Amino acid sequence: MKTKFNVHKKIIGIVLAVLMLSAGAALAADKPKIIVVTGGIGGVYYYYGTTVAEILTKNAGVDATAIQTAASVDNLLLIQRRTDPAKDTYYIGTVLPDSAYLAYTGKHKKFSDKPATELRTLWTMYPNYLHLVTASGSGIKTVADLKGKRVSTAAPNSGTEVEAFLVLETAGIKASDFAKQERLGAGESAEALSQGTIDAYFWSGGLPTGSVVELGTTLARKGKKLEFVDMDPNGELVKTLLKKFAGVMEAGVIPKSVYNTEKDTNTLVFWNLFMGPESLPEKYSYAITKALFENIGQLHTAVKPSKDTTVANAVKSAGGIIPYDPGALRYYKEKGVIK
Repeated sequence: MKTKFNVHKKIIGIVLAVLMLSAGAALAADKPKIIVVTGGIGGVYYYYGTTVAEILTKNAGVDATAIQTAASVDNLLLIQRRTDPAKDTYYIGTVLPDSAYLAYTGKHKKFSDKPATELRTLWTMYPNYLHLVTASGSGIKTVADLKGKRVSTAAPNSGTEVEAFLVLETAGIKASDFAKQERLGAGESAEALSQGTIDAYFWSGGLPTGSVVELGTTLARKGKKLEFVDMDPNGELVKTLLKKFAGVMEAGVIPKSVYNTEKDTNTLVFWNLFMGPESLPEKYSYAITKALFENIGQLHTAVKPSKDTTVANAVKSAGGIIPYDPGALRYYKEKGVIK
């Protein structure tokens, strides 16, 4: 009898375990699927987005997963074309404001046939600084000096690539003017510069960007110094860009203390946006925004540039051309940062 009782007990245990697993699967299936689109490894977007996904999964009642991408333009395409409300699947993530502006207005070639008017801002993240990176001995002191050099204009379909060509076109430089053009991400560009296969590269990221810090250390071991090309705020190049893209970019400085360079570097600054689609239900966007800012310490600890992601800064882009998500706005009204 005892043996039969033990067998029955085991069977009941197995049945209960199966039922619990089934219930868990059903609950998971009921959660909306949130895909957080980020950037390349070595860039801030990747680590920022990965941490956001962890926070949302634990606190927002959603099933969030971060994926590596080519950053801004790629992310905009995914938000626009892969979101599927019928499957309760929504793409959200990190975007540079200039890329968002060009996509929303249909001025970017990939959105000329279908402007991304369904974009909605969830929060303003932190400022990106355009880095035009080189090394001592390259002979590159100005944007004009890039002619005849080996240059990486960033990963294809990235926001950095958009910014690079905004600068180059305004300066009257074409890719054909380079000795060689590469299209590499943050980490790959840093590696190529350290190995001497390129002379300079464009990167748009928060301060500090890990791959640039590592590059400085690597160059120092080789007896070289990390340098950035200065973009004079009073020069014609920057003044033209600021006039053309008012509200999208501003003049700024990369302090010498950030990367241990010999001097501060004048450059262009872009406040990153965290965006989603118009189809994201308000109850989800509210929960996502609330979960992020009520657990913001986790993000600040994991990603240094995210220190500027605050409730006050979150609405920095309000009033711009791209609308804010209504669920996010509800949270900001509750916190008193907007009326």
